[in-house]
Amino acid sequence: GRRSSCSSGKGRSHQGLVKYGFTLVKGKANHPMEDYHVAKFAQHRGHELGLFAIYDGHLGDSVPAYLQKHLFSNILKDEEFWTNPRGSISKAYEQTDQAILTHTPDLGRGGSTAVTAILIDGRKLWVANIGDSRAVLSKEGQAIQMSIDHEPNTERGSIENRGGFVSNMPGDVARVNGQLAVSRAFGDKNLKSHLRSDPDMKTVDIDSDTELLILASDGLWKVMSNQEAVDIAKKTKDPLRAAKRLITESLNRDSKDDISCIVVRFKG
Repeated sequence: GRRSSCSSGKGRSHQGLVKYGFTLVKGKANHPMEDYHVAKFAQHRGHELGLFAIYDGHLGDSVPAYLQKHLFSNILKDEEFWTNPRGSISKAYEQTDQAILTHTPDLGRGGSTAVTAILIDGRKLWVANIGDSRAVLSKEGQAIQMSIDHEPNTERGSIENRGGFVSNMPGDVARVNGQLAVSRAFGDKNLKSHLRSDPDMKTVDIDSDTELLILASDGLWKVMSNQEAVDIAKKTKDPLRAAKRLITESLNRDSKDDISCIVVRFKG
């Protein structure tokens, strides 16, 4: 179904200590919006989980839509999640990618990046990603990047070992086989032999120095540094207004891409 060119919303944890806001804006390209998100709190086995994600699709929106529906449930239904979150997240990314490739006739030949953040009881944060959407934490006002951008140039070795190549055309970004601007992705059946889909993962304890988390698609990071984003978001107590300001600033800087942004504020 067609989605409107802009959607936003907000919410909070049950104790009300953690708040989030999100905004998604369709870019200037003439294809339908390909960014999807998750932002919600859920009770699970007596724990409270904050589930946040941005899925930036390419060649259509079927793969990010599939991820929006299935990736978190695949992570959480793993028995080991509470004892070994790293293993469960890793396994779920792998299994979900396999499922997408198996369903390729229905899902088309598209693909998607993913950055996911799971906040456990407001205290422990797990971030995983593949592709170039990014998670940035603010600790005492300092930006800390919690994910790694998977760009063809930095992962050239792995791509060439898998029989692919990286093209660098003047005036364009590096692309796998002249097509894809990320070196890891869900889906992308026709390039999958050259792409990795194992996530990069980081975990951190949320302490009293940690102000906020920003998740955003590359439409924002193309025009803004991590620290600039943190500086803008930190000025605004309300995370929805912070997310909107980040997007407005990106558009002012002439970002043409779909832009999605989630801001999670850890203290009232």
